[in-house]
Amino acid sequence: MNISPNIQALHAIGLSRQVGANNVANMNTPDFKASRLSLETGPEGLGVRPQAIDQDPTPGPLVPALEGATDEDGHHATVWGLAEGSNTELVAEMVNSIRDERAFQANVAMVRTWDELTGTVLDMRA
Repeated sequence: MNISPNIQALHAIGLSRQVGANNVANMNTPDFKASRLSLETGPEGLGVRPQAIDQDPTPGPLVPALEGATDEDGHHATVWGLAEGSNTELVAEMVNSIRDERAFQANVAMVRTWDELTGTVLDMRA
């Protein structure tokens, strides 16, 4: 039994959560583009590993924006306008978080089982 693919998966899942956390943390930042983690098959067709972190080019919604301006007399004035909001979708990020949590639990269970089996074999040899 080889647990290397499970260890690779745990690393990839951790990276996926970091990307998701960054997206959620910046969801109220104007013009923020969410990132997505791409995965690829690991060595010898086993496991999974990170391939790339790419920005989602989809435009965000238009949101009201306030900008400070100075009028002719040097007084500050508030100018209303529109700015592009973040394209982060909180619902999709929460679904991805739940998916990652379940995948993490499954891979930890495999590592735990491997550890128990290895201990049993060592006990039988002793």
